[in-house]
Amino acid sequence: MTLDKLAVGGSAYVTKVGGEGNLRLRLLDMGIIPGTKISVIKVAPLGDPIEIRVREYELTIRLEDAQLIEIGEGNK
Repeated sequence: MTLDKLAVGGSAYVTKVGGEGNLRLRLLDMGIIPGTKISVIKVAPLGDPIEIRVREYELTIRLEDAQLIEIGEGNK
């Protein structure tokens, strides 16, 4: 499952970060790395962007980027 499918208020663990080049590096630099707990705080009225909590801080990312982040249950 990917992050864009996680419901508001839901939490999961990152299992894989997709993308290529600078985009992937940017996601990793923001702390979105495998094994990290991630939660969806809220979604914009039209569904894009979404606000997430990672490592005790909040980020807003595009839905397109959230589709590159694979998540699962439990710390893997």
